[in-house]
Amino acid sequence: MDTIRLYLHSMRMLIRSQLQYPISFFLQTLAQLVMEGGEMLAVILLVDRFEHLNQWGAGDLYFFFGLMSVTFYLTECFGRGITGNFPYLVRTGQLDTFLVRPRGVLTQVMCSAVDPRRITCIAVGGAALIIGSGMAAIEWTAAKVLLMAEAILCGSILILGLFMIEAIFCIYSVKSIELVNALTYGGRSACEYPIDTYPRPLRVLFTVFAPFALTLHVPGAWILGKPLFGWPEWAVWVSPVSGIVFFWVIWGCFQKAMRHYRSTGS
Repeated sequence: MDTIRLYLHSMRMLIRSQLQYPISFFLQTLAQLVMEGGEMLAVILLVDRFEHLNQWGAGDLYFFFGLMSVTFYLTECFGRGITGNFPYLVRTGQLDTFLVRPRGVLTQVMCSAVDPRRITCIAVGGAALIIGSGMAAIEWTAAKVLLMAEAILCGSILILGLFMIEAIFCIYSVKSIELVNALTYGGRSACEYPIDTYPRPLRVLFTVFAPFALTLHVPGAWILGKPLFGWPEWAVWVSPVSGIVFFWVIWGCFQKAMRHYRSTGS
């Protein structure tokens, strides 16, 4: 609990510091809105051109887009320290100072940055979820609300794990590895659409190696009343846990990489 209080206190300070420059914050936030609005425009154009994409209607596509956007940008907003700061900390040697403090390295890195500009991206995703729910005529129940909360939580943990892969590579190579973005930002863009619309290699990639399909698409499809893979109902509650398992594996790799880390001597 003390770690959580420390994290929340750090987030409050970081957000307040960014709001000291309101015009800059507003313009950068507006830029994020335009960028994410452009991605949603691609979905709008797709829906306008085609009535269905395999078994998925217009409302389904909006729902998947919103589910991924909300999950990804929530994670990026509060986990910005891993994907944004870690390469810089390693390259400049500032990570050394984290090693002598009475907190875990990952906790300190996460407390080092926040990106509240992403709130507009989250808002666009939320709007897509509402539009998709209405168009798909989802009958919301307590079970569906709980399942969507589980999917967003486990999906966020999965994305944190994917961000940590870049941090692991940075420890060995000093510089960030752009190839990792194929799984993070590339995965976000690809998995804004149902996984069964892609060829087999991509389905395997985003089901086994970066399991967005298990954490988000399987529960999302069940909420829409179009279950994926023909799995029994209980499986939709278990499949999101793959995000936690993935994070646990990457966490172990991160701990091993930190033992390899060589201080700058500063």
